Amino acid sequence: MPARRTILLGALAAATFPLTSAVAGAAARPGPSVRRLADTQLDAQALYFISYDGLVNNNSFQKSGLLTYRGHQYAAWYTADRTAVLARRRLPHGPWQTLRLPHRLRYDDSHNVISLGVSPVDGRLHVLMDSHSDAFFYLKSARGLVSDPGRSSWSAAHFGPVQNTLDGTPLTDRFTYPQFLATPEGRLQLLYRTGVSGNGQAALAEYDGAAWRNLGEWSDAAGLYTSEHGSSTARSMYVNGFDYGPDRALHVFFTWREQNAAVMCSPGGLSNHEMAHVSSADRGRTWRDLSGARVAVTGTADRVSVTDTGTIVEAIGPDHSLMNQESQAVDSAGRPHALWSYVPGRFGQCTTSYAADRVANARTFHMYRDSGGSWHKTEIPEPPRSTQRSRLALDRHDNAYAIMPRGKIVAASAASGWTDWRVLYDGADLNAYGEVLIDELRLKADGTLSVLYQQASTGTTPSPIRVADFALPD
Repeated sequence: MPARRTILLGALAAATFPLTSAVAGAAARPGPSVRRLADTQLDAQALYFISYDGLVNNNSFQKSGLLTYRGHQYAAWYTADRTAVLARRRLPHGPWQTLRLPHRLRYDDSHNVISLGVSPVDGRLHVLMDSHSDAFFYLKSARGLVSDPGRSSWSAAHFGPVQNTLDGTPLTDRFTYPQFLATPEGRLQLLYRTGVSGNGQAALAEYDGAAWRNLGEWSDAAGLYTSEHGSSTARSMYVNGFDYGPDRALHVFFTWREQNAAVMCSPGGLSNHEMAHVSSADRGRTWRDLSGARVAVTGTADRVSVTDTGTIVEAIGPDHSLMNQESQAVDSAGRPHALWSYVPGRFGQCTTSYAADRVANARTFHMYRDSGGSWHKTEIPEPPRSTQRSRLALDRHDNAYAIMPRGKIVAASAASGWTDWRVLYDGADLNAYGEVLIDELRLKADGTLSVLYQQASTGTTPSPIRVADFALPD
């Protein structure tokens, strides 16, 4: 196992760093721990097929395939006959209730996930599903279904019709990667991609309780990127997520994927490059780089571009199989954190087989910006041994947890400056395949880490999909 590596980005002369006052103040807090509380089954026969190395019921870019609101937890998946299914339970120990939606998955494509969101302004559950660079399928519940769950039965009758618009608001006919997020005021935002891989834009829509509004695109596919191997003039932004901090700033970590494979040392690699970050103080209307300079205005021609080098936290070229859409979070002090995984240079400067090289040599890194504005990056000493992504969670004491492929949990304490990563749970008894999802809202509400996972199978044989609950430090 390699030694832990800590880098202070922007000040590379230092191999380690002194604790900031905020981190030093965490010394009296408890360190990370996990205690398994329960494991419940949602469906014994969930749809199972492997595509793009993943499962359609568990992909990092769903953000919310599992969420909690007002003491009830909600989950979404496709069952064996391809029908979209929703479930809810009253926490902490209520039985799961399920309902079937009037939609069946069209293709064996793991991109076509189901994403859930809640609009606090009117208490509705929103569902968006089954899209990969084509039409999307959307529906929402009746007003108050999730804000006052005791008043209504759990029935498909409480959901509106399936639509290809957002209540009449069109978006794009090349739609992918929906992620819902509630604003501090209780509106609901939808982050998505227009276009296709290697030639697409990040875009934003917003629901105010009365209507959806398409705010427009805020990243640019155009511009010239040149590596030592060649050039590309088109790309797409891949986001780790989007999250509001306690100061109401909106944070997005992202990478770029080039359309032209000529930028890579080998066509068997990934054309992803850069670890970058932008933020917004006005709910995604304008975007700023690391220095605070404005780099984009949503819905205009002024968009985040590959030429906006002020967004780059760490430059990494397209020869290391850098994974897109890993994970991110914001801690209680407003410090943004992210996970990245790629094949470090000590294993060579050219990955020739994306999947094989990542399984053999990829490493996961934790990155954060301290209260003084400096960036720090630490290698997690436990390799993922997978092509898949890890999920980042922060407990009430800002300890960090990386929930790795197959459900392994490694963690680091805030008191150490997130440098003392160690395995807390190996996940072997879950028999999970690939990526898992976490309930970010339950973690904030009651400190419980809920993990949605699907058990490994073979071919297209359905398998159980389950939720495991872990207690984190109070």
